Amino acid sequence: MKQRYEQNRDKNMPIVEHLNELKTRIFLSFTIFIVTSIICITYTKEIALILQKPAIGIKFLQLAPGEYLFVSIKLSFYSAIIMSSPFVIYQILQFILPGLTKKESLYLIPILISSIILFFIGIFFSYTFLIPITLKFLISYGSELIEPIWSFDEYFNFITIIMLSTGLCFQIPIIQIILGITNIINWKKMLNTWKYATFIATILGAIITPSTDPITQICMTTTILTLYFGGIIILKTIKV
Repeated sequence: MKQRYEQNRDKNMPIVEHLNELKTRIFLSFTIFIVTSIICITYTKEIALILQKPAIGIKFLQLAPGEYLFVSIKLSFYSAIIMSSPFVIYQILQFILPGLTKKESLYLIPILISSIILFFIGIFFSYTFLIPITLKFLISYGSELIEPIWSFDEYFNFITIIMLSTGLCFQIPIIQIILGITNIINWKKMLNTWKYATFIATILGAIITPSTDPITQICMTTTILTLYFGGIIILKTIKV
C-alpha cells in the first residue's frame, strides 16, 4: 500500500512542479505589472505631456469633475500594460518552451520577438507620423471659425485607438508567417490575392485614420500593403 502511494506521488510530482512554476511566473508577471504601474503613476504628468505633444496649439479643458484624475489612472494603467508586456510574454515563453519540439521552438521565439518589436514600431510610427498628420488636418479644418479646445479624456481615447490599431496592423507579417508555416496558405497564394489585400488595406486605412484627409488614409493604406508584401517576401525567403 505504501509502495503504491509512493508511485502515485512520484507520478504526480511533475504536474505539481509544473503548477508551482506557473504560479511563480504569474506572480512575477503580476509583480512587475504592479511595479510598472506605480512608476507610471509617479510620472503620469510627464507621460501626459508626451501624449499632448502632437496636438500643437490645442488647449485642453477638464469638462467634468475629476476628469483628469480618471484619465491619469487610465493612462498609467495602459502604459503599465504596454511597458510590462515584453516581460509577461517572456514568462509565458519560458513556461511553454520545455513542452515544444525543437522545430516549434525554432519558429516560436523569433515570431514572438518580432511580434513585440513590430507592435512597438507601430506605436512609434503612429505617434511620430500618423497622429501628427491627422491632428494637423483636424485642427486646421474650420479653424477660422472655431477655436479648437478639446477634452483631454476624448483626446486620450482618440490617440489610444489610433496607436493600438496601428500596432495591431503591424502584426500582419506575423499572421502571414503563422499561416505559412502551418501550411494554411503559402506565399504564392498571398501574392495572387494582392487585389483583395489592397481592397482590405484601403478599408483598414480608412477605419484607423478617423480624419477624412485622403493623404493620411493613403499613407496608412500604403503602410499596410508594405507590411503585407513584406510578409510575402519573408515567407518566400524561408521557403514556406
